[in-house]
Amino acid sequence: MNLLILGRGKTGSVVAEVAAERKHHVQVAGSAENPACAALTPRKLRAIDAIIDFTAPHSVLAHIDACVHAGKNMVVGTTGWHTEVDRIRSLVEKQGTGFLYAANFSIGVNLFLEVARAAAAALNHDYSGQIFERHHATKKDAPSGTAIHLQSAIREASGKNEDLEIISFREGDVVGLHEVVLESVADRIYLCHDAKSRRGFAEGAVRAAEWLAGKKGFFEYKDVWREL
Repeated sequence: MNLLILGRGKTGSVVAEVAAERKHHVQVAGSAENPACAALTPRKLRAIDAIIDFTAPHSVLAHIDACVHAGKNMVVGTTGWHTEVDRIRSLVEKQGTGFLYAANFSIGVNLFLEVARAAAAALNHDYSGQIFERHHATKKDAPSGTAIHLQSAIREASGKNEDLEIISFREGDVVGLHEVVLESVADRIYLCHDAKSRRGFAEGAVRAAEWLAGKKGFFEYKDVWREL
């Protein structure tokens, strides 16, 4: 496949490495190459099969609009835009493209979410809880998209109307650590996922682009990761 990776940051760089290892033809565009979506015109995207975005919340919606209007499939790992999901879904369906997004493309995180859904039953047995998340000091959004997804999954699984509090830390070069603590008067339950590197995110995103090839529609990674 001919892939365009948007973003030269820590994760985007690893995505480009993984895509090349998997024998794809890779182009990379950072902010310097893509001012005001200059790299995302229909002409420049003519030979591109799919775009993978790991950029920043302030720019990702413009990237999505440009790529979908150009008729190109897109995988988005950038967070901070999910309040616009309904609008983007409508746009994707109208344009007839393929679109797949996730707060986190790691297999381990998706397994962690399933464990958290099971543990959410504790909230119906006199437990209270909190979510803690730690990321590198340069991460733009807080709380993280993964923490928000975790919060939502626990709320839905427990049937409770209230959300667990999320406490965010930004420090050093932490790749990503998410912890759920459920506490009663008798004991505590600790659930934790600690990413050792960004490779898990990158592999999941590239495999998602491969899965999306030839498909049309609006997909979430949670709908397809087990197939990968």
